[in-house]
Amino acid sequence: MNDKNDQICAGAPALIFPCSGAADVGELSDLAARRLTSEGTGKMFCLAGVGGEVPGIVKTTKEASQILAIDGCPLNCVKLTLEKVGINDIDHIVVTDLGLVKGQSPATDENISIVMKSAEEKLTG
Repeated sequence: MNDKNDQICAGAPALIFPCSGAADVGELSDLAARRLTSEGTGKMFCLAGVGGEVPGIVKTTKEASQILAIDGCPLNCVKLTLEKVGINDIDHIVVTDLGLVKGQSPATDENISIVMKSAEEKLTG
C-alpha cells in the first residue's frame, strides 16, 4: 500500500518545525505545519526533542534533506533552538513577516493558508 500516510511515515522531503507557542501566531505556525504534513508536503517534527537534545531526534534532524523553521514572531525560538544543537542550514519563515499581527491573527483558514503558502514556496522552492 502506498498512500499519503505511508509516504509521510517513510520519510518526507522536509522536516517542519513550527513555533507552537502560546500566541495566535504560534497557533498558526502549528496548524500550518500539521496541514502541510497531512498533505504530504513535509513532516512536522519534534522541536521539544531538539531542545531537549534527544539523540535520535537531533540525529534525524541533522540528516534531513531540508529543514523548515516556522517561527510565530521575531523572537525566533524555533530557529534558535535548532541552531543551539548545530543545525544551521535552515529555511525560515516568521509568521509576523507575512503581514499577520501577534495578538490580532486568529487561527482562521485564511490565516493558516497564508502561512502554508509561504511554507510551500520554501519547501518546493
